[in-house]
Amino acid sequence: MAETGKGVTAGKLAINVQKRLTRAQEKVLQKLGKADETRDVAFEEMVSNFNKQMNEGTKLQKDLKAYLTAVKTMHEASRRLQDCLADMYEPEWFGKEEMDALAEDTDTLWLDYHQNLTDKSVTCMDTYLTQFPDIKARIAKRDRKMVDFDSARHHFASLQKGKKKDEAKIAKPAALLEMATPSWAQGLISAHQVAQTNLSYNQAEEELGRAQKIFEELNVELQDELPALWDNRVAIYVNTFQGLAGHQERFHREMSKLSQNLNDIMTKLEEQRLQKKDGTAAAKTEEGAKSEEANHSESASSPPKKPGPPPSRPPPRLTPSPDLRQQHVDVCEDETSVPDTNTDSDTTATPQSAVTNGSDGELPPGFLYKVKAIHDYAATDGDELELKMGDMVLALAFDNPDEQDDGWLMGVKESHWVQNKDISAKGVFPENFTQKV
Repeated sequence: MAETGKGVTAGKLAINVQKRLTRAQEKVLQKLGKADETRDVAFEEMVSNFNKQMNEGTKLQKDLKAYLTAVKTMHEASRRLQDCLADMYEPEWFGKEEMDALAEDTDTLWLDYHQNLTDKSVTCMDTYLTQFPDIKARIAKRDRKMVDFDSARHHFASLQKGKKKDEAKIAKPAALLEMATPSWAQGLISAHQVAQTNLSYNQAEEELGRAQKIFEELNVELQDELPALWDNRVAIYVNTFQGLAGHQERFHREMSKLSQNLNDIMTKLEEQRLQKKDGTAAAKTEEGAKSEEANHSESASSPPKKPGPPPSRPPPRLTPSPDLRQQHVDVCEDETSVPDTNTDSDTTATPQSAVTNGSDGELPPGFLYKVKAIHDYAATDGDELELKMGDMVLALAFDNPDEQDDGWLMGVKESHWVQNKDISAKGVFPENFTQKV
């Protein structure tokens, strides 16, 4: 017999074509209602559940793989961010070695998380879904064999009806046949007709038996497998999401520790920066103090230099007198010529004398030290203190230290305090316009 392809003969191809034609004819007759169809409502429900289960599993597998892709993307983004930080982190900064180790631990944690999701969750779903194509193919085969069974059943039934009709005809031979043939030939014809009918009948019966056997074997197998597969979906979902949740919990717990370590390193780095800044500021303050002492020692022999304005406020208007040295000497002489307040003299003490004596007994709240104005200062704002060279000022602490500007002090004139015993007239003034006494 000629072959039409590898392993496929012309006879086998013809048989397959004949089967397709027979099935198509049977389906048409069933749809037209001219042939009954084998129906199994319970099995149809199983198939419906199978299709639903397969669609849900396929969607879950797709979403898991999308999640895994997102994890990989986050891993790559995290690695680039850690590399950027490591490149910018200078060797002399605090925790350079700890920072490098932290970047390596973070990368390892992402790798483990990605691998665990792949091995436990995604692989589990892949294995679960591999059984669906085979079962789907067997369901389709069962449907085809069911059509073959129905076709064989209908064919056998039609032969049974035809056999009865033929047997009735053979029992009553036609008058013309009896007249035209000899008596010995009539027996041969009848025997041949009976043999042909019996052969077709036997073949149809055998075909029906084979079709029924194949169909029932597939049907029984699927009726056992489909309910078990439907129930197994719960265990698959539990294992998949329990594993996913467990890996997420461990990953975020370990990542939280690494994040806390990173935060601690950043905090220590900021403290290091502030310490350096404070050290620099202290050095500048010490240099400034030395310079101020040097200027103070020279003030007796030379007029004070014009002070610069504080940086955070408008420049104060400096109005020094023509002869600063002479005025400074006059003020000192006035202070040394104050009469004794214990005498019975009717002479009223000068305000400056009262201030000097009064302060020794009671000081205003928040008193720090006393300064003397060495330059005139015209206030430019409502919260500033007007100064005249020679004024004695009681320096006070700020109610809120954050409100103190660099180079400015808070105080009240000593004369006002002695006379009124209140600090309502306090104000701010430039420190470089005064000197401690």
